[in-house]
Amino acid sequence: MKAIIVEDEFPARKELRYFIENKSKIEVVSEFTNGIEVLDFIQENKIDVIFLDINIPHLDGMLLAKTLNQFKARPKIVFITAYENYAVDAFSLGVFDYVLKPYSEDRITSMLDKLEKSETNSSEISSDKKSTINQNIEEITHKISLWKGDKLVVIDIDDIYYCEANERQTFIYTEKEMFILKEGISEVENIINDKTFFRTHRSYIVNLTKVKEIIPWFNNTYILKLKDSDYEVTVSRSKIKEFRLLMHI
Repeated sequence: MKAIIVEDEFPARKELRYFIENKSKIEVVSEFTNGIEVLDFIQENKIDVIFLDINIPHLDGMLLAKTLNQFKARPKIVFITAYENYAVDAFSLGVFDYVLKPYSEDRITSMLDKLEKSETNSSEISSDKKSTINQNIEEITHKISLWKGDKLVVIDIDDIYYCEANERQTFIYTEKEMFILKEGISEVENIINDKTFFRTHRSYIVNLTKVKEIIPWFNNTYILKLKDSDYEVTVSRSKIKEFRLLMHI
């Protein structure tokens, strides 16, 4: 993957470039300090991903993203910014991710890993997944195939309440049943690839549309109670900021 960084502060550019070059195989081909230069560059060069700040000169990050959204072949956009209040607008534009500064090494590494996996998935069209049903990761439109005992059951992704890591496989919970996906939870996150799902903890992914109650817990964490069930899921401290943003808390 080829990428550019759009950031007007040199230390921030340097730090981000370090992580990209040392934590991924993504190639940074250029850096920019303003949005106008980016538009000129994109018209002449094929770029897969843009790491973009919001507060940049001449053409701010949101306006740049809206402009790029009109391109037929548009690159993935990852906002890396200190501004929380643009997140909802950003995701409405279909951006790939929204990382808040100051970010942790784990957060940036996770984002880079997800980027690389998304590129692999799109280029290989998951032909191997479809030819090996016993791998149970076939996706049909908005459906997913899961193990229930010795058979595969096809369910709608929207029916998932939450996912729970269990060593090298993942338990998938619907309103009344539990299924198994023989993949780690990070791979499940890529398979679902739906903005209504959020990784609340290293062990949990939750369908935010199923949340009924948000209960403050110790150490500034939350317990989530899910609709029409006895399910409860933890929001870890490292995920609190993003969770509050998504849930308008």
